[in-house]
Amino acid sequence: MTYYIHADKFFLENTTEEGGYLEVQDDGKFGFYYPEDEKPDGKIVEYPNKWIAPGLVDTHVHGSLKEDVMKSDWSGIDRLSQGFLRSGVTSWLPTTYTAGADTLTKICKMFGAHHGEETGAKIQGLHFEGPYFTAEHAGAENPKYLLDPNLEQFNQWRKESDGILNKISLAPERKGSKKFIREVVKEGVVVSLGHSSANFSQAKAGIEAGATMFTHTFNGMPDPAHHDSSISNAAMALNNVTDELICDGHHVQKEMVKALIDLKGPEHIALITDCMEAGMMPDGDYMLGELPVYVRDGMARLKGSNNLAGSILQLNVAVKNLVDWNIATPEEAIMMASYVPAKSANILDKCGSIAPDKSADFLVLNSDMTLSETYLNGKSRYRV
Repeated sequence: MTYYIHADKFFLENTTEEGGYLEVQDDGKFGFYYPEDEKPDGKIVEYPNKWIAPGLVDTHVHGSLKEDVMKSDWSGIDRLSQGFLRSGVTSWLPTTYTAGADTLTKICKMFGAHHGEETGAKIQGLHFEGPYFTAEHAGAENPKYLLDPNLEQFNQWRKESDGILNKISLAPERKGSKKFIREVVKEGVVVSLGHSSANFSQAKAGIEAGATMFTHTFNGMPDPAHHDSSISNAAMALNNVTDELICDGHHVQKEMVKALIDLKGPEHIALITDCMEAGMMPDGDYMLGELPVYVRDGMARLKGSNNLAGSILQLNVAVKNLVDWNIATPEEAIMMASYVPAKSANILDKCGSIAPDKSADFLVLNSDMTLSETYLNGKSRYRV
C-alpha cells in the first residue's frame, strides 16, 4: 500500500526540503515529494524531529562481521549484505584484493551466479582492487600477484561475473595501462587509479585515456609534493574526476580531508570505507586476504610492517565525522556518501538519491547524524 513519510527534513536529489511528505509507492519505489501545505490523502508515517536521506552507497568495501568478499561463501555474503543495513548502506560494490587468477575467477563465478539474490544491501556491481598495481605502493595488497594489465584476462573475468564486474582500480604506470583503460571504458567499466608510484604525467595520461577516479586518495600513493609532483597531486589538480576518500581520521588527517574537499568540491568526493572483515567486530587478530592483520585503536594494520590494512570504518560514521569535524554540512556529507559514489560507479539510475521511480531505499536520521532506521524497497529493515 502506498504511504507517505512525514518528517522534519528531506535530502532530495536536487534540493533539501524542510518538512513535507515523501510518497513511497506500493511497488517499493519513490513517488513525489509534497510540501508541508500539500498534505496528501492516504497513510501517513510520522517521523517527528527526524531527517530522511537516501540510502548510502559504498563502492569500495571488502567486508565486515568477520565476512570477506575473498573468502566468504554466498551465505556469508548475504549475511554481510544484511549487516550493512546497520550502517545505513543500501547499495554496495563488493571489492576484491589482489589475488591469484584462479581465486579471482572463483569469486567472479560466485557473484555472477548469485547477484540479485542478496536479502540486504543491494549488490550493484563488483570492484576489482588490483591485480594491476605497483609493488612499491601495494600496501596491504599481496605483491606476489601483481601483474601488468591484460585485456583478455580481464574480459574473461567479466564474462565469469555475468557482466557485473564494473569497476577496477589499477596503477597507470604499469605497462599497457593506457590501452587497457581505453578499451575497458568502452565496455562501461569504471577505472580508478591507485596503489601506484605514478608521477603526475603518468596519472594524467591514465585519466586522459578514460579513467575517472582516484582510489582512496592519498593512501597507496606518494604524498603530494610541490616538486616532482605525483599521482596524489593529479588527484588534487585534474578536472572532472572523482576522488575516493576514507574519513576515519586515521587514513587521512582531518586537515587534509578538509583541504581536498575544499579544493575539489563535495560533488567530486566519494566517501568509501575500504572496510575489511573486522568491521563491526571487536579488536583482535584478523585476515586481509592472505595477510594477517591486527585491529587496535580504531585501525587495522598488517602484522610485521604495521601498514594500514583497509579499515574498520562504517559509511554512516564517515558521514557523521565530516559534520562533526565542521568540514561539511549534513547535505554535503550525505551527498558524498550516496549521490557521488553512485554517479562515479555509473549506477545512479539504480541508487544514490531520492527521486521518483527509484527504489525507496532511504534512511531515517537523528539531527546529530546518527542512524535511526534503514528502509529497503520501502520497507523498514533495521531500527536502532
